[in-house]
Amino acid sequence: MSARYLLNLDTEEDTELCIGCAGGLDVEGNGEYQEAALPDGGTVYELKLTGLSGGHSGMDIHLGRGNANKLMNRALRCFSQDTELRLIEIDGGGLRNAIPRESTCRFWVPQAAQEAVQNKLQELQKNLSVEYATTDPQVTLTLQPAEGSQGATPEFSATFLRTVYGLPNGIYRLSPDVEGLVQTSSNLARVVLKEGVFKLACLVRGSVDSEKRDLAEALTCGMEQSGATVERFGEYPGWAPKPESEVVQVMQKIYTELFEEKPRVMACHAGLECGILGQNYPDMEMISFGPNIRGAHSPDERVQVSSVQKIWKLLVATLEQL
Repeated sequence: MSARYLLNLDTEEDTELCIGCAGGLDVEGNGEYQEAALPDGGTVYELKLTGLSGGHSGMDIHLGRGNANKLMNRALRCFSQDTELRLIEIDGGGLRNAIPRESTCRFWVPQAAQEAVQNKLQELQKNLSVEYATTDPQVTLTLQPAEGSQGATPEFSATFLRTVYGLPNGIYRLSPDVEGLVQTSSNLARVVLKEGVFKLACLVRGSVDSEKRDLAEALTCGMEQSGATVERFGEYPGWAPKPESEVVQVMQKIYTELFEEKPRVMACHAGLECGILGQNYPDMEMISFGPNIRGAHSPDERVQVSSVQKIWKLLVATLEQL
């Protein structure tokens, strides 16, 4: 390409002009485990965790919202503290770039542990309702009897729960240079365990490549504790801000003239196309803007129609002047 400017329409607030973003790196662990027949005299339960807000694992990671995979693991670890627990199946999370909203697990415990599990469930529900009252007020744990004949050994179950418990999740480091900007983070996007195989998947984001890779190494070491074979893939670069560039100056001026207020010039902790394109076209001036979007990368994603009209007006005026 020989273009001098790139106008990207992938920002989610119509008052912002984005001039930088984070890069990303996927870390995925896959492994196998031995199943065995469940002992007689026990109970199989299905535990569901629902009601979390979820959201974009970059743009919303600083909001402190609950991660369904981490909270499910917290519950199972709690149940297993004073009794044998055997994992049968876990299915948590969905999209790699979304904060997990739901998780489901089937597990076995001895019959003597039934009352303790119920009591711990009630206590944990109370604690989560307090801890996440602001960010995830609808968080709900639901436990009911289920069926199952095969499960992981108690030894592997314990190892797996310790592994997931120790995986870094959320903000790893804030930027020392830009107030309020997340520099590096991870999101435990997927936890799957069923019929002798398991998967752990995280997306690491960072604007400093060396620190991004260091966090990926921490996740790798953690996943390997469960016997997983770990792969890293899909790495893409961040986009370094250039606030003095012509396109940024022009768009600030146009925005102020059109809407009689100054835009917020910022960098974001998300992956934008500008990072990859900027690596291949280092002399191209880039900027990102867009209409108001809520619930990105979730079933609740929506756009404000009047905001689309505003951004169209800004786009046309910018093209006329560049």
